[in-house]
Amino acid sequence: MSILSQIYTNLYGKFGDSMFYILGFMVLLSVVAQWRLYEKAGQPGIAAIVPVWNVIVFLRIIGRPASHMFLFLIPVYGQFYLIPKVWIELCQSFGKRTMMDYVLVILLNGLYIFNLGMSYDTAYLGPVYGKHIPTDNGHTSPSMA
Repeated sequence: MSILSQIYTNLYGKFGDSMFYILGFMVLLSVVAQWRLYEKAGQPGIAAIVPVWNVIVFLRIIGRPASHMFLFLIPVYGQFYLIPKVWIELCQSFGKRTMMDYVLVILLNGLYIFNLGMSYDTAYLGPVYGKHIPTDNGHTSPSMA
């Protein structure tokens, strides 16, 4: 019995079918959030469900070249430095520039992206990679209600 089948058996035994419903709901929520975010940025929403294309479109939204996709694969640099940096650049691309927004996008990423995509008062301002973006120093309220 492989380790994956042991994990599956243990999780299924404890949670039953409800685990699959919760995971399915979370996947659906993330696809809707990313789809709306892409459309708000003027990109095709269908890219949210195509595996490699979604990363390329995501990088295009913040202004990074598609070749930066490979930097995510560098073990420590990609996960602990580049991914949070890209999320913060995403906030800046949508006009969210407070420290609270940066903390929220790192801690509650999926919910924050859902909020960015579904919010009517948030607009895409353009790519920010390589540009100096001044912070608002807390003069605006964070985007999470």
